[in-house]
Amino acid sequence: MRSFAPRSAEPNLGDTNMTQKNNHIDRIILFVVLFLMVASTVVVYSASSMWALQKYGASSHLVDRHIIKVLVGIAAMFLAMRIDYHNYKKISKIALAACVLLLFITLALGGEVKGAQRWLNIGGFSFQPSEFARFALIFHLSALLASKKEKAADYKTGFLPLVLWIGVVVVLVMLQPNFSTGVFIFVLGMVMVFIGGAQLKHIAVSLLALLPVVIVYMISAEYRLRRILTFLGKDRNTATPSRANYQLWQGIIGFGNGGWLGVGMGQSKQRDLFLPESYGDFVFSIVGEEYGFIGTVLFLGLFLTIFLRGFRIAKNARDDFGRYLAIGITCSIVMYALGNALVTLGLFPTTGLPMPFVSYGGSAIVISSFAIGVLLNISSQTDLHPRLTAVEGADVSELNEPAVGKVY
Repeated sequence: MRSFAPRSAEPNLGDTNMTQKNNHIDRIILFVVLFLMVASTVVVYSASSMWALQKYGASSHLVDRHIIKVLVGIAAMFLAMRIDYHNYKKISKIALAACVLLLFITLALGGEVKGAQRWLNIGGFSFQPSEFARFALIFHLSALLASKKEKAADYKTGFLPLVLWIGVVVVLVMLQPNFSTGVFIFVLGMVMVFIGGAQLKHIAVSLLALLPVVIVYMISAEYRLRRILTFLGKDRNTATPSRANYQLWQGIIGFGNGGWLGVGMGQSKQRDLFLPESYGDFVFSIVGEEYGFIGTVLFLGLFLTIFLRGFRIAKNARDDFGRYLAIGITCSIVMYALGNALVTLGLFPTTGLPMPFVSYGGSAIVISSFAIGVLLNISSQTDLHPRLTAVEGADVSELNEPAVGKVY
């Protein structure tokens, strides 16, 4: 394990006799996520109103559905906050196996959207199994890393079993096909394995072995090859906006329109049928247009806050499972946010990654919210936010609770 040992804190009880009760959660992460979810309703309405009016006859049609999903996500987050995260360690393997089964079912029966089979529809409820598989993998990798500890450095008994689980999920996701999500899941898995103690040479050898397979996969479909060529500036059709780079061009125009301070809330021009699906994967472009450079920096600053607080929680977690779980959840949320931002800015090939808590969607919002709830539950079992109550006659000198510490 790499430099994430829990750090003890000195008691800070003052002159009042106190005793330890259940700890507080990390309220900063809670407020940041709630702010993003509430703000998303404003952004999604602005980005989708014209499209919804033309397609459904009501400008609020899509945002109404988005609000319902946000409320379900908030409920899922508060539910996860109340469940002891240690319970997930016992069921992580079953949960991941169930998600793998769902991925198989998706390939056979899933609904097709733009040539990809990524959705399952059960009882009128549509969801993406890949979103569930991503977090199920995080939970099971955390359980395996916590149990293996020093074995993670050994190729056969430590590294290989971890990579096999990662590989199964990544292959099934890429077969949908969903190249971008598969790549991000693979990178996320490698980050967790490396932090868990795997040797860098094992990771490097695995990457080199997979490189030919990835290249063949990328050139096996014309649209994937065209996206890469467009990003590299080698596509002969790059000068034609109607080709693969049209959405990217329109997104960048949105950022240009925004300037430093933006055109104002609800005043986006690109949403008016210029930027396709601006309420989904390119919603960050609408943020840039309406709130400008300052707004986008502040927006990304919220995800930086999640990153810093999440790793702080990981460093102070009581056990290895909580530590790896906090790292995995934090990296997953922040990597998706950064990936989405880089795509909309033209700094990364166009992919289908949503902006966490902001893009229009269902399963992504709900499962990400639940994951944040788990992270908050981990934070409540650290010594970062103790809840102290005065008890008459209590002897402070006899307190030996390891969770009593500084209040931040």
